Amino acid sequence: MRLGHSCILIYPMYILQLHSNSDKGDGSVKYILTGEGAGTIFIIDDTTGDIHSTKSLDREQKTHYVLHAQAIDRRTNKPLEPESEFIIKVQDINDNAPKFTDGPYIVTVPEMSDMGTSVLQVTATDADDPTYGNSARVVYSILQGQPYFSVDPKTGVIRTALHNMDREAREHYSVVIQAKDMAGQVGGLSGSTTVNITLTDVNDNPPRFPQNSIINGDGVGIFSISTDKETREGILSLKKPLNYEKKKSYTLNIEGANTHLDFRFSHLGPFKDATMLKIIVGDVDEPPLFSMPFYVMEVYENAKIGTIVGTVLAQDPDSANSLVRYFIDYNAEDDRFFNIDANTGTIKTTKVLDREEAPWHNITIAASENDNPGLLSHVTVGIRVLDVNDNPPELAREYDIVVCENSKPGQVIHTISATDKDDFANGPRFNFFLDERLSINPNFTLKDNEDNTASIVTRRRRFSRSIQDVYYLPIMISDGGIPSLSSSSTLTIRVCACERDGRVRTCHAEAFLSSAGLSTGALIAILLCVVILLAIVVLFITLRRSKKEPLIISEGDVRENVVTYDDEGGGEEDTEAFDITALRNPSAAEELKYRRDIRPEVKLTPRHQTMSALESIDVQEFIKQRLAEADLDPSVPPYDSLQTYAYEGQRSEAGSISSLDSATTQSDQDYQYLGDWGPEFKKLAELYGEMESERTT
Repeated sequence: MRLGHSCILIYPMYILQLHSNSDKGDGSVKYILTGEGAGTIFIIDDTTGDIHSTKSLDREQKTHYVLHAQAIDRRTNKPLEPESEFIIKVQDINDNAPKFTDGPYIVTVPEMSDMGTSVLQVTATDADDPTYGNSARVVYSILQGQPYFSVDPKTGVIRTALHNMDREAREHYSVVIQAKDMAGQVGGLSGSTTVNITLTDVNDNPPRFPQNSIINGDGVGIFSISTDKETREGILSLKKPLNYEKKKSYTLNIEGANTHLDFRFSHLGPFKDATMLKIIVGDVDEPPLFSMPFYVMEVYENAKIGTIVGTVLAQDPDSANSLVRYFIDYNAEDDRFFNIDANTGTIKTTKVLDREEAPWHNITIAASENDNPGLLSHVTVGIRVLDVNDNPPELAREYDIVVCENSKPGQVIHTISATDKDDFANGPRFNFFLDERLSINPNFTLKDNEDNTASIVTRRRRFSRSIQDVYYLPIMISDGGIPSLSSSSTLTIRVCACERDGRVRTCHAEAFLSSAGLSTGALIAILLCVVILLAIVVLFITLRRSKKEPLIISEGDVRENVVTYDDEGGGEEDTEAFDITALRNPSAAEELKYRRDIRPEVKLTPRHQTMSALESIDVQEFIKQRLAEADLDPSVPPYDSLQTYAYEGQRSEAGSISSLDSATTQSDQDYQYLGDWGPEFKKLAELYGEMESERTT
């Protein structure tokens, strides 16, 4: 059966019905459908055998479907009839428009071709079924390009429709071709393409002077003439600038000719014509004109400020000959090394120049008329800085020079070279030599190779790193400038262990420790241990200083040679067994003893006054204060008891200064000698002198 596609229908759509002779209509027969699209595109009612299509079909994708149908008993599933095969063909409809696969087209055809000349054949294809109906039957027609071209409706061949088509009249044509199916009937689908046709030229025109040239006159080389391609007119152009002051008019002879001759038109006469053209030059105000297109000047470096470098000159080319002013266009010059006299154009330096920093300076000079400052002209001035010998030569680089321990006398160990910042004329040739003011070096000498290099040569055999591992060789270098400049440098020469062929084996300190059996790793380990020990010692000292000792000294420290400086009285003759507690009141509180290396944290008693405070009071008042302190001190001996202090030898000539002992002593002491002790004991002499006077009285 045939089934239409791409129709606007309601799905599922009924297609056909399968029926078995065994089907009595009681539902005992079951219909089964298999094959291409069964269950997806095609479904069957297993009771009635009706087959439906679930969606629209496209013939261009698949033209037919092969299906198999069978009727079976619903209860036993046994076939009632053999399986039958049927084919569903998709019937084509016109749903594809013709297409030009190769468009757009570009083609040429000679001008003046005969009518009906074939230009191009175009072909359109239609995807519809060409065997069914007119869906794929294409008919060609021309939509644009008439009356110049035509197209064959069946073959699509494009031909010229007019004779004597002139390229000079029209060169390009755009032709639109349409292809329509259904044999061109109403309702058919169509597609189009564009064909661009260009007429190629042939020599078919009589002389019309399409080309022009200047054959003579006083404007040859200044003017040129060309032909407009569209209008065929002669266009006169200027090749060089005109100067009114030099020439005010020109006369030209212009000729028009056809250079492409065709024998078919030779009977029409000559192919050229001529005319005369006069050109008058008008006057305009022009900017000043420099005498040279550019200037090159020279000046020595280190020249004084204000040195004249050169002069530029510009003049007004007009007949008025106005005055010209000059100035430097600093927009193009970063550093202002020069200035220019506005009236004379003289260029001078404003800074000291250095050729090594900038060997060339390019400045732009502008000139303008006084009457019309807006008209400017510019010129470039290149200033070359000439070199003077102001840089001494120096070594070309830092040299790492080594000498082998097994070197021989006269052996070249290194070659050095020099460089100079100055120009070549003030640089090479370089001379190398040793400083004559120094003593002769017994180890090395310097040989000038006379090619701007020098060689370091040994003067003795064998060097030892254990004795001296580094040598210093002062050298002098002078250049070839006038006057010559020189510089001094010091070469460092290291002594290294080398192989027999001269290759350096080692230059490090490890070789010196080889005899002791120390490697680099062992040396690093030793140094690390020393650093750790030093760190421990510093840490221990820091902790000891930061740790506070107890302010109260233990009782066991008061024996032996410990002396309490605020106790009065004599001591025992044998100080080794002296026990100061025997002189103390047993019932008194235990005396607190303070450290002398830090300041006590307890409040000081009045007896701890400084010497500066004691110097400002009277001695008698001082004694009274000490007596009052003793009366209030619970640790001192009883008030009215006479204490006998430890025996320590014969009594002093001065006697005891104790108030108790003084009261019982009947000795008469003369204190007048205190006056002979000087101003330091003046107050004591006056005090005891008065007391002696009162006693005598």
